[in-house]
Amino acid sequence: MTEQQLPAWADPSVTPDTLDSQGSSRRRLLRRAGLFGAAFALGPAATPALAAPSSSPDRGYGGEDPILAHLVGDHHIHTVYSHDAKYTFSQLAAKGAGFGLDWMVFTEHSNFGHARYGAELEHQEIRRARAENPRQLIFQGLEWYIPAAEHATVITAPGRNEVDLLTRFESAYDGKLLGYDKGGAADQDTARNEAHAVAAIKWLARQRRSGYVDDVLVLANHPLRLGIDSPHEMRAWRDAAPEIMIGMEGAPGAQGAAIPGRRGTNSIRGEYENRPSAQSWPGYPAEAYLTYGGFDWATATVGGLWDSMLAEGRLFSITTNSDAHRIVFDTWKNGDWPPGQDFDNTGRLPDPVNTDTPQPGSDFWPGQFSRTHVGVTRYGYGAVMAGLRAGRVWLDHGHLLDGLDVRLRREHDHGRGVTLGGRLRVRKGERLTLDITVTGASRPNPEGILPDLAHVDVIRGAVHGPVRDRDAWRAPDTRVVATKDVSGRRGTYTLRIPVAAGDESFYVRLRGSDGNHHGPGHLGTSVDPHGPIPHTPGNGDPWKDTWFYTNPIFVDVAGH
Repeated sequence: MTEQQLPAWADPSVTPDTLDSQGSSRRRLLRRAGLFGAAFALGPAATPALAAPSSSPDRGYGGEDPILAHLVGDHHIHTVYSHDAKYTFSQLAAKGAGFGLDWMVFTEHSNFGHARYGAELEHQEIRRARAENPRQLIFQGLEWYIPAAEHATVITAPGRNEVDLLTRFESAYDGKLLGYDKGGAADQDTARNEAHAVAAIKWLARQRRSGYVDDVLVLANHPLRLGIDSPHEMRAWRDAAPEIMIGMEGAPGAQGAAIPGRRGTNSIRGEYENRPSAQSWPGYPAEAYLTYGGFDWATATVGGLWDSMLAEGRLFSITTNSDAHRIVFDTWKNGDWPPGQDFDNTGRLPDPVNTDTPQPGSDFWPGQFSRTHVGVTRYGYGAVMAGLRAGRVWLDHGHLLDGLDVRLRREHDHGRGVTLGGRLRVRKGERLTLDITVTGASRPNPEGILPDLAHVDVIRGAVHGPVRDRDAWRAPDTRVVATKDVSGRRGTYTLRIPVAAGDESFYVRLRGSDGNHHGPGHLGTSVDPHGPIPHTPGNGDPWKDTWFYTNPIFVDVAGH
């Protein structure tokens, strides 16, 4: 493809009606299931939390999670209200709808202009976007500069105080606005700044408990891009309020950054083109600064940082998103400033103008490539946030799958069992069954490729409880324990994997790929014989290296 030959998704004349096939069919299914409409019409306060798992009658063993529908979304999107982006809400909401998204979170960068002017103006546009796109759940959020660390998504439920909460939080706790950005080992303010990040998360938790807002969530963004999110910081954020700080991006945005011929010979998917600095945590290896099949090293490394947190027996979710700023092959550019105006005194950029010539960019449209699937029992803002908090999440790139349902149950139980993010209570030595129901891609993705899932990997890790070393990033008892070859299988099918409960509690999680690029994992072939691998700099076509990942299911072994 030359720069002048634009794919359909980059053509500004393409409307949601010409693209929205998968999203509309999923919404028809939700309507038939009785999940669509009522919660959305009633608003977030009327949307209940997901039903709690019920106990097996066998003295509290087993577990049962409800039937779920999955809503597809993106929690990291920028508009003209971010100083480095360029699109309007209407453009992004329309594209998201066209690519089948059910929910979107607009997360503008913290900035003095945004705090003073932009957030309220942005809210007015979000309300218009909600009215123009009634089938979508459109959240207002914020990209928070975490004191002493990287960025994070803050998501609020719609309500009368959503803007006030975000602007108060931005002014009181943003590391960039306060000058609390330093977090290196030699910086004298590191301890103060790290403590302020913890205080920020606790403040959000208090606002939720008090009822000032219906709900609020936080997710760490691109955690290893600069190596400045240390393991002890991530644990401290989680421990400050685990119901608020629920996880991290397993895969960053900017997945188009290394399309050949676009950004240069050193470009890497996710714009992970950095090296350790004085601000970086010194315990990370050089390999941590790359992406692996488009995924952050913390997630992609079996037995690595994410697994070391899961091995404590506590949920810490992963997501993926577009981080949309500037779209690859897109032809729009920022408009010109009127005399006397700038971002600091307006809180927004001028609306973009079309040039008919491809402009620089690293990102995909929301839903075009990266998708986070959230299990819900009804349609609504509160249901999406409850599903994220419960960890009922799986993610894919390149529209690799149409659907995925994962259940773990005791061998002789007749119920549905527990799903992603859940916990199954068993006796030592019990036999379990892991049911993985896959619905393969039924139509070409936005690049025109019909995805073909090649394999499904089962990853198992032992649970040992809280770590003594808060900077630990290895889980030595986690490894790939089963791989199923599913190449060429179409439609819906179920893989049934036997699992034995030993003496200690554990968790299982899944991943899979198109099979195009893989090799030994960072910790060796005995841990991960065919994991994702980095691409050659400047040659990382994301459509030819696509993966799915799931959150874990925990198994609590009685007496352990």
